[in-house]
Amino acid sequence: MPVTHFVVRWPDGREERCYSPSTIVRDYLRPGDYSLDTFLSHAHDALDAASERVRAKFGYACSSALDQWAVLEHTAEAYRSNPAARVTVVSVD
Repeated sequence: MPVTHFVVRWPDGREERCYSPSTIVRDYLRPGDYSLDTFLSHAHDALDAASERVRAKFGYACSSALDQWAVLEHTAEAYRSNPAARVTVVSVD
């Protein structure tokens, strides 16, 4: 299963390289700006779908995809108080 990385720029300008076990993330995230809630929704769906692809192929969910989701969700908490917070997906490789 081809690993795919995506780079996220948080509202404070910090960039983070993120992991997906599957290219399916490209169906959910494209380079561009997203509201915080929209980004989180798309990222959750992408990582869940990626984990399910691993389950279909190997018989178990991908804990790394679930861990990446937990990191994104935790990081996003710092920006929840700003309704105008935007997240940029810099790249999806």
